[in-house]
Amino acid sequence: MFGIVRPCRHRLSEGLRTQWMAHLCGLCLALRRDHGQFARVVTNYDGLLISVLTEAQAERERSAAWRRTAGPCPLRGMRTASVARGEGARLAAAVSLVLASAKVRDHMADGDGLLARRPVALAARRVATGWGRAGARTGSDVGFDTAVLVDAVDRQVGIEALAGPGTPILDVTEPTETATAAAFAHTAVLAGRPGNAEPLAEAGRLFGRLAHLLDAVEDREADAAAGAWNPLTATGTPLAEARRLADDALHGIRLALREAEFGDGKLAHVLLVHELRNSVGRAFGTASCGHGVGAPSAGTPSVGAVPEASMPPPGNPFAPSGPGGPPLPPEPPRRDRRGLLAGCLVWAGLACTCQLCCGEYDSPWTGERKEGLCHRCDCDNCSDCSDCCDCCDCCGKCCDGCDCCDCGCDC
Repeated sequence: MFGIVRPCRHRLSEGLRTQWMAHLCGLCLALRRDHGQFARVVTNYDGLLISVLTEAQAERERSAAWRRTAGPCPLRGMRTASVARGEGARLAAAVSLVLASAKVRDHMADGDGLLARRPVALAARRVATGWGRAGARTGSDVGFDTAVLVDAVDRQVGIEALAGPGTPILDVTEPTETATAAAFAHTAVLAGRPGNAEPLAEAGRLFGRLAHLLDAVEDREADAAAGAWNPLTATGTPLAEARRLADDALHGIRLALREAEFGDGKLAHVLLVHELRNSVGRAFGTASCGHGVGAPSAGTPSVGAVPEASMPPPGNPFAPSGPGGPPLPPEPPRRDRRGLLAGCLVWAGLACTCQLCCGEYDSPWTGERKEGLCHRCDCDNCSDCSDCCDCCDCCGKCCDGCDCCDCGCDC
């Protein structure tokens, strides 16, 4: 898993953003609890999809038991929060550890960066081996055999060595597809919905295909400059064909999710349908923020797009904001400014607690509320429409983020 689902915080409602952070923090804390502090470095955005899918399929009473209140954390601006726990978070941790171990070994084989130096490579090999064993233990605890992941990684090396011009690109993506299909399918077992295993395996297979394709597209130019192996370049696959396969995978994931039964599938739908579509547009450079002004993804036209001038202001999605609407309330007065020395001391405190990177904070000098660097939009033309998700493709209705796509249409 390569971290391709990176939702812009302005595209998620407050409720969905809180749920997303609960799963991200839950994955991080599961890694720390079972494998120590250093294991938290393998926390990744795509890994938390395993936790999201597990909870989405559970009955409401059971999913509530899979939450706990975590203590203050610097990455949350020293705030407490409700975080995911239980078998879904542990399965996500196991998958993340095994795939991180494989990624380290892959970089070692390629001699990338510092790993080209023997002492560093030896230390990295030891870490990767430990992560692989730890992931296998945790996977066994939740009934998941991580051997399917290890086998997929081992086969990937041989397939890449034999691939050349004319080799079908899907032959190269097959091991990734197999690994993600197994992980997605096991969420149905953990949630007590065995009938979901088949459609979720299909969704996982297509997600793995997308992950591999988008990673290759994003790295194509850098790999060419560095002389590194890239599946698109090695097989001679043009970008147009890669985009066609990506769009087909998006459509297949949407259809597979329709066949699965969920207790509360809103967040899973937003991440695996709307945000995944945005990821494809971002990788191919054909999309900007789904709720703002900009070109929609090729092959996924936005129906009933709303001009930016007519978008409602945050906090009241029904209040008009265009000409003739009620005047906006005045901005709150700024706090008293700090002096240079006091501001620098506060800035140092914010930096040491990671709030400058991953939280929200008041400017040390002006008192203005600011976002950490990790919360900055990864899209162009972002307008703050946090109470509205993307419009449904099939009907064009703008759905409230808390009831995403509950608009009476089958989408």
